[in-house]
Amino acid sequence: MSGLYLMVTIIDRNKTRKFDEFYKSAGLTVSIATAGAGTAADELLDYFGLDGSDKSVMFHFVTGEKWKEVKRRLQVEMKIDIPGLGIVFIIPMSSIGGKKVLSYLTDGQEYVKGEESELKDTKYELIVVIANQGYTEMIMDAARKAQARGGTVIHAKGTGGKEAEKFLGVTLVPEKEMVFIVSRTERKNDIMKAIMEDAGTGTKAGSIVFSLPVTDTAGMRLMDYIDEEEN
Repeated sequence: MSGLYLMVTIIDRNKTRKFDEFYKSAGLTVSIATAGAGTAADELLDYFGLDGSDKSVMFHFVTGEKWKEVKRRLQVEMKIDIPGLGIVFIIPMSSIGGKKVLSYLTDGQEYVKGEESELKDTKYELIVVIANQGYTEMIMDAARKAQARGGTVIHAKGTGGKEAEKFLGVTLVPEKEMVFIVSRTERKNDIMKAIMEDAGTGTKAGSIVFSLPVTDTAGMRLMDYIDEEEN
């Protein structure tokens, strides 16, 4: 199993510290966490042994080999398979904005870059920007220059400040904003490049940029129509 993945953990909020300590013990020092809430139907919650309490959503970055190790430890040490504890899943990453960012996200993990994405011929990609809080407009101004249509912002908290200084030469504040931008695949590189140039790690925004493949969409007809008109 090769490649680089975004690992997503969804757990009850009162277990956040426990999981944070576990992931650090597994060598995953770069983490982003945000708040969430359970919305599943009662019968589904009962089936999984969950409740509708507040959740934490944690994001880490793992290689395929690291995922194998972490998954085994989650099952053995954290008993992740017990209903009600939480869920963890991975999403393949298609590209990362710069070698320094790659070194930062994979801190200590052995990774040899291969094909850009495990999922080919995707029409759209999700560009994810992790930036210091308060710089959303700087990011979106840069993205719009490369014909991005818009984005969605989520407030989060980050760790891995020491790793950022080591790999990026900058100090990242804990308070973060995650900006999600859905882009046509052929425009992805231009948008990522514009954000890196105008709001990247060398700016006050300190943006880290990567993308995830989108296999299918709904509700994108207007974007397709505008693109057709422009072309």
